[in-house]
Amino acid sequence: MDKLKSVLSGEEARRDDRTILETVNEASSLSWGTRLKGFVACFVVGAACTVLGVCVLFLPRIGLTLFIVFYTFGNICALCSTMFLMGPVKQLKRMCDKTRALATTIMITCLVLTLCAAFWWKNFGLALLFCILQVLSFTWYSLSYIPCVREAILKALAMCMK
Repeated sequence: MDKLKSVLSGEEARRDDRTILETVNEASSLSWGTRLKGFVACFVVGAACTVLGVCVLFLPRIGLTLFIVFYTFGNICALCSTMFLMGPVKQLKRMCDKTRALATTIMITCLVLTLCAAFWWKNFGLALLFCILQVLSFTWYSLSYIPCVREAILKALAMCMK
């Protein structure tokens, strides 16, 4: 019945003109309580995976591989958790802002390179290096949401270097 109403009222034609981003944004119109629950759940899963990754790090033979998988998955979950608060389209637009585009690129590159180093190249030293770079890039990315903090850190580091 709703489909018939939308066709007769002309809404169906307007729906065909929407972009994919508009469709995704419309589909993600959750209530604030649902968004908050989704954020907390996704963030807790991410934090639990990160902690679990650190716990399995010292298992013989497979510990490092499990650490890399859990740690990277935990970072991805933590990143996706903020999409519940803002919505996926707004989050992706903010990730590509000029102030955080470089940090986003480095962060996603480090996530991918960590998994490549662990599974394709079988170089665990390089995988650990990329895990460290994940921490640094994720921190730098997160700080970009707090006004003037990155500039203050850069000034403090410049003063320490003199």
